[in-house]
Amino acid sequence: MRMIAAIAALAVGAGPALAATGSFVSLRNTDFIVLIAFLVFVGVLLYFKVPAIVGNLLDKRAEGIRRDLDEAKRLREEAQEIYASYERRQREVATQADQIVANAKREAQAQAAKAQADLKTSIERRLKAAEDQIASAEADAVRAVRDRAVQAAVAVASEMLMAQVGSGQRSAGIDDAIDDVARRLN
Repeated sequence: MRMIAAIAALAVGAGPALAATGSFVSLRNTDFIVLIAFLVFVGVLLYFKVPAIVGNLLDKRAEGIRRDLDEAKRLREEAQEIYASYERRQREVATQADQIVANAKREAQAQAAKAQADLKTSIERRLKAAEDQIASAEADAVRAVRDRAVQAAVAVASEMLMAQVGSGQRSAGIDDAIDDVARRLN
């Protein structure tokens, strides 16, 4: 209220009103009418408690803004927590990926070593099989040579015996051989 009185006093004592000739308090003086209209307007505003209503509206607005700021602060903190959580997860995933790569390398090295050992075993088996085949072929060749030698010796011995023994002695030798075989079989 004091403020309004101060404004009115200032308006009354200010510039053009003092410069005008004639009485200030007159309905013909526009400054006076504007002053009265202004005072009536301010009175109506005060009567209907407009400053209190505007103050309440501003307080409500300030409270809404404060709530919005608190909510934004809470959301920001929550977003920071989520971001930190995602960073932790990313580090964990990166660690897991490194472990998977390391495991894959170890498994690949183990598989390569196993494949090398299998190849070496396979080569040794094939060499052994080849050596066995060579030994078998060698034994077969020796046997074949012996058989041929025996056949040749028997043929030569048969010819020599045929030449030395006459026909009469031949049958007596056969009979002796048959008797000898019979005795041995019994």
